[in-house]
Amino acid sequence: MRLVDPSGGQVGIKGIEEARWLADQLGLDLVEVAPDARPPVVRLMDYGKFKYEASVKAREARKNQTRTVIKEVQFRPKIASSDFDVKRKRVEKFLRHGDKVKVVMRFRGREVTHPELGRDILQRLERAVEDYGTVETTPRLDGRQMTMVLAPVRRQKVREDSGSKDKGAATAEEAPKETEPQEE
Repeated sequence: MRLVDPSGGQVGIKGIEEARWLADQLGLDLVEVAPDARPPVVRLMDYGKFKYEASVKAREARKNQTRTVIKEVQFRPKIASSDFDVKRKRVEKFLRHGDKVKVVMRFRGREVTHPELGRDILQRLERAVEDYGTVETTPRLDGRQMTMVLAPVRRQKVREDSGSKDKGAATAEEAPKETEPQEE
């Protein structure tokens, strides 16, 4: 079998007994990494350490994995402006946290005969939250409800936008300091 040392270098083709003896001398495990190869490939390694590092990598991958969550916010065509603001803020909060938002406009009774009222409110919401999210699914009437899906803007873009605002605020603060000595 082909023997590979712990750093990945080739030791050469050795017999199974010789490979086991070498592993015992080094205090390492003999692990078969490519059984289908001719000759089979075995590696000298600390198997416990290998398993631990693999679990750490898997944990990091899970931590960096994004989970898509869809939140739902319901509206009515006769919504008051203050109620609209409350729900708009809720939608912004969800989008800032990276969640998708399904906006549902529910029509009751004869309200369904005027879907343009609901579409206007959804478009107003779209304009109000354009800094935090984009429309993934345009408003669509389905029975007695109209739905629209908003997806969050990429976090990097939001950070860049907020970073540029901070820089702008810093330069605005610095500008008066520079002009004050000139006025005196």
